[in-house]
Amino acid sequence: MFKKIMLGILLLLVLAAVGFVLFVTFNYERTFDAPYPSIKASTDSALIARGKYLAYGPAHCSHCHISLTQFARVERGEEVPLSGGFPFKLPIGTIVTPNITPDNETGIGKLSDGEIARALRYGVRHDGRAIIDFMPFYDISDYDLTAIISFLRTQTPINAFQPINHDWNFMGKAVMALVMKPMGDGEVPPSPAPDSTAAFGKYLVDNVANCRGCHTNRDMMTGAYIGPDMAGPTKFEVFDLATGSIIEGKHIVAPNLTPDPETGRITDWTKQDFLARFRRGTLIPGTPMPWGPFGRMSDMELIAIWKYLQTLTPVKSEAPIGIQEGNP
Repeated sequence: MFKKIMLGILLLLVLAAVGFVLFVTFNYERTFDAPYPSIKASTDSALIARGKYLAYGPAHCSHCHISLTQFARVERGEEVPLSGGFPFKLPIGTIVTPNITPDNETGIGKLSDGEIARALRYGVRHDGRAIIDFMPFYDISDYDLTAIISFLRTQTPINAFQPINHDWNFMGKAVMALVMKPMGDGEVPPSPAPDSTAAFGKYLVDNVANCRGCHTNRDMMTGAYIGPDMAGPTKFEVFDLATGSIIEGKHIVAPNLTPDPETGRITDWTKQDFLARFRRGTLIPGTPMPWGPFGRMSDMELIAIWKYLQTLTPVKSEAPIGIQEGNP
């Protein structure tokens, strides 16, 4: 009798496991509905210039939509083609950034303005699948969103195929089937006027520069934020700029940017210290911090960011400086 019960339980577990595998296999590519924002690309030269500035500056599109071999050029502040190819190696698989030049075969040439805007505002691709939360531009202003799309349309088309279907492992497919969903809600708050106030700094930090994406601890399987805002200590891979590859067995830790008197990295920095640091560029080779693009920001923008960071709730969170041993 006992043996029959155990066999029955084992059979149920096997059936449940098979059922789960089948569910994940047939549902990890599920699609979602999201509206198409009424954003139209413009030929206005000032708007295009604004979009180019954002893409190569504070929005740092050029820091991800490139190949590893171009990483060193971006760090020097150069303007490289946004043809994609950067691999993000995560516990759920490898994600490769897409080609966002207007090439009709391998880029965004055939996508409508609405499809591109929906991807940025709602995190839903043109085929309806959810985008992993690496581009949180959901609350970027209509003006800046229009500017970015307008600029993307003016680039020289680059024929560079990048796989749109990421190399998910089974864990990644399970996350896509059970957890992943669109992030934006379409409710974009009014954007403050560009000035050196903390309010404009918050807009840049939260909606444009995605500082939170690196300086807030998150689950590398789901992308969910699991720590206090801007307190670190998230671990990242280190890049070998000479070879354009990831250095195995090394990592770097994003620091705590809250004004905690003991562990806040910039607590005792003056406004001038903050500006000077951004003007110096990369000091730790291989860091994922986009010093090249961020170095393009104006003094006004950097001062606004500095002021906003002073308003954060202090959080005690220690982060070591420099390259550390061990994989992230």
